[in-house]
Amino acid sequence: MKLTREVKTAILVISGIVLFIYLFNYLKGEDLLSSSRTYYVVYDNVEGLAPSTPVTINGLNVGRVQDISFKEDGSGDLLVKLLIENDFEFSKNSKAQLYDLGIIGGKAIAIVPAFDGAEPAKSGMTLEGTTKDGLTELVNQRLAPLQEKIESVMVNTDSLLNNLNAVFDTETKQSLKRSIVGLEETIGSFKATSNSVNRMLTANQQSLNKTLENAEHISTNLSKMTDSLAAANLKKTIEDLQSTIDNVDQIMASVENGEGSIGKLLKDEKLYDNLEGASKQLEELLQDMKLNPKRYVHFSLFGKKAKRYDAEGNELKDKEN
Repeated sequence: MKLTREVKTAILVISGIVLFIYLFNYLKGEDLLSSSRTYYVVYDNVEGLAPSTPVTINGLNVGRVQDISFKEDGSGDLLVKLLIENDFEFSKNSKAQLYDLGIIGGKAIAIVPAFDGAEPAKSGMTLEGTTKDGLTELVNQRLAPLQEKIESVMVNTDSLLNNLNAVFDTETKQSLKRSIVGLEETIGSFKATSNSVNRMLTANQQSLNKTLENAEHISTNLSKMTDSLAAANLKKTIEDLQSTIDNVDQIMASVENGEGSIGKLLKDEKLYDNLEGASKQLEELLQDMKLNPKRYVHFSLFGKKAKRYDAEGNELKDKEN
């Protein structure tokens, strides 16, 4: 059968209208040719979320946001309609998490599936909505305490500067200037002293080298002496010294016990008294000899008989026959 021009025109117009309706609904997030499932999620704020935004499960794109509208209860909450085009099943206790797409902005929804054995989520159900903090929220959470600390530091710094200004009055500033001038003079003197020392070292470099050489020789000799001492039989020397000390201890013990001549001399009181008496008599004898030498020494050229004396020093008279 031959189609007339009018029929062809009608078919073309109807096809264009159907294609327009399909494209219009597709742009709205509805695919009239697919067997998709529809879910609803309620959020209090969806800033950055737009229709046709991808919906993912574990990072896989399984659908898109179909529509965003206010709830009719007057609460101001937003009702988000999700169109899932994947056959993957998940529990009705699964959650729809709103998260940031990136630093430049924009949001997307990720379904966090729950495998708790509950009834699978069916088309038309409302899922629990959650919000994942984005980079901006995390930065704000970190910056808020830091901002408080910075403000506290600034207040303390301001107070410190005020105290410093109060301390560094005109007189103090002048004192500091004088101190700095004195410090500069001290540094200059130290520099001059350092230059003098350098010149002295340069002038006496040869003597210093000789001194260092002598010190090196002394060190070598000490090393050799140390080696000689290490090679010597110090053990036998120490043993002999210990034996000598033991003998001295025995001698001192004998003397302490009154044995031997030295021990008796130190411990025997009678011997000490006899020696003391003899010493006293000898002293008296020497004193008498000094005062009366004629009593002990007699010299006569003519044979004169020497005088005699008794024990008390009295002259004895000879009895006449």
